[in-house]
Amino acid sequence: MHQDSSPGEYEEGRGGVDAVLFDFHGTLAQLEPLTRSVSLAAEACGKRLSPLAVTALADAIGAQGWLGSGMEPRVRPNFADAWADRDLDEEAHREAFTALAAQAHGVFEGLAEALYDRLASPQGWVSYADTLATLVSLKAQGYPIALVSNIGFDARPVLRYLGIDRFIDAWVLSYEVGYCKPDEKIFYAACHALDVEPGRVLMVGDSIADAGASRIGARCYLLPHAEAGRAVGLDAVLKLVRTGC
Repeated sequence: MHQDSSPGEYEEGRGGVDAVLFDFHGTLAQLEPLTRSVSLAAEACGKRLSPLAVTALADAIGAQGWLGSGMEPRVRPNFADAWADRDLDEEAHREAFTALAAQAHGVFEGLAEALYDRLASPQGWVSYADTLATLVSLKAQGYPIALVSNIGFDARPVLRYLGIDRFIDAWVLSYEVGYCKPDEKIFYAACHALDVEPGRVLMVGDSIADAGASRIGARCYLLPHAEAGRAVGLDAVLKLVRTGC
């Protein structure tokens, strides 16, 4: 647990926060632009598409609610069960997102599978412009950090590829622990892993599910949507841990 040298320093410099929990997608990193993923997935299938064809396919897949598109997923009955379990099981995650992409207009054989491979690969992700500086500063000040993510594949290789895995003290991934945000149990698991009281953590995310941490007394900070590689507002986290929320 994070310790302070004196009550005065605690009140003025720590803001009642001893540790920080971070979401993954939309918080520390974002998928690469969908046009790039589509182009590379098509090449993996042996097809070189024109920029116009790539854009048309990316728009069609994004309209189905592909991860990072900001659109509501269009889940059909044939993969509804897999979708419901996508963040609890690796096979269900692959099945759900492959089926989601496959139903888009213009998707040819093999493209949905190749697109999922890109999603699950470290090279398919980009950290936000303010991610590294924020994590460096938090660790320099002695704050333990946990990654708390609803995810159906291992995020560790992704963060390793992005050069930020070394800042994570505890990994609380839904498909490993067996429950998803906003379930209180996943937040309790993160607090237990860091040995901190729930009321003394800050949860940083980008969705209502992340705000579920408030149910255990944690402070919450939700980020706006940002494109891959841009600043997402993580610099505010440094102020929040110092002054409170």
